[in-house]
Amino acid sequence: MKVVCPGSYDPITMGHLDVIARSARLFDEVVVAVVHNPKKSGRFDPQARADLIRRSLDEDERTQGAENIVIDTVAGGLLVDYCTSIDAPAVVKGLRSGTDFAYELPMALMNKHLSELETIFVPGNPEFEHVSSSLIKEVHAGGGDITGLVPNAVLTALNAGD
Repeated sequence: MKVVCPGSYDPITMGHLDVIARSARLFDEVVVAVVHNPKKSGRFDPQARADLIRRSLDEDERTQGAENIVIDTVAGGLLVDYCTSIDAPAVVKGLRSGTDFAYELPMALMNKHLSELETIFVPGNPEFEHVSSSLIKEVHAGGGDITGLVPNAVLTALNAGD
């Protein structure tokens, strides 16, 4: 089965990478959909995010050379329409906490209502429960050490942008 792992990935974190790697073990094809909201300004543009994801996947021993992971950029619109257009019957979402579940469940139910799109929730690795892209950017901007919370490619890119 083909599944989609959607996200802004601005930037990709070790938590994201863990969910992608675990999904790649479980499913025939994993499409990492870099979703871009043109109303929001991100730290990295969508293509740079996709490049960082590719480099991060290449660095990680669980995903090096994985032929069942595809990266795509999505310019907006409804996730259900994107999934329909690529014949993906399900999305995979990582959950760090009950707060994530409370946020994700209404979207999952709406997606199911609109198109029969299934949502598969994967519990996040407790080691990265406190990590989010927003927090990573905030801590890095304040001079904090984010080593081990993001892939090396992301750490290098963030440091190069200072």
